Amino acid sequence: MKNSSACLHPVSLVGAGPGDPELLTLQALKRLQAAELILCDDLVDARVLALAHPAARVLRVGKRGGCVSTEQSFIHELMIREARAGRRVLRLKGGDPFVFGRGAEEVDALRAAGLSVEVLPGITAGIAAPASIGIPVTDRRHAPGVAFVTGHSRPELGQDAGPAGPDWAALARSGLSLVIYMGLSRIEDTVAALCAGGMAGATPAAVIAAAHTPQQRQAVCTLESLATTVREQGLASPAIIVIGTVVLQAHAGASGLPLDLQPDSLGKPLGEPLVELQRSLRQA
Repeated sequence: MKNSSACLHPVSLVGAGPGDPELLTLQALKRLQAAELILCDDLVDARVLALAHPAARVLRVGKRGGCVSTEQSFIHELMIREARAGRRVLRLKGGDPFVFGRGAEEVDALRAAGLSVEVLPGITAGIAAPASIGIPVTDRRHAPGVAFVTGHSRPELGQDAGPAGPDWAALARSGLSLVIYMGLSRIEDTVAALCAGGMAGATPAAVIAAAHTPQQRQAVCTLESLATTVREQGLASPAIIVIGTVVLQAHAGASGLPLDLQPDSLGKPLGEPLVELQRSLRQA
């Protein structure tokens, strides 16, 4: 006999944060240690998974651009089946479930199946990655606000599914700081669209890759040199791009940076370009 929905455990959609397990919320840690089945995104750090109950079953159902990915419908079906079987199901997502994480789609599917669901926020990479090198995503001295956007265009969605991608011309005119997720694969097109929309090529920009992990790397440059910088320094996904004068708040000695990125080490990928940007803007 099937379990009554009133007796079933709610499915937990949990944000794992940007990488470092010390950035998990206390609620997230409790759910992680109680879960029997964990459906895990590809970007969840292994150090976070190590905190799960030893008996928990972990299934990786990640999605990465250009790679074989788990169908979203299959993820829905698996969560529903396992929750209906009475198991404590945890859907573990990098960053925050509701920030470019398809969390809303999963909540809708679970509720449509008559299941209870709870959403536990996590620290999104769009805030955590810039902060790791001293960049505030909002600073009233630089911009009236910030726009979090995806750099991944979806032309296959069709007109009825909303816009295929960001309106870069409108964003260029907005005066907002820009934080771009999943933007490396189309970086040349993005730069061209922003410049065509009126954004100055000398606008400061930063790329932070693998934030809050031992593999973190970053670089500061300008909008017009952004694509070249990404290519020459071999920066790869997952990465966050920040565009706007808030980038000038970055500092090479930010706490927690890997030793090879400290200002007295190799190449100064952060320090020297930042000093040059600050000098050029003071002279403008």
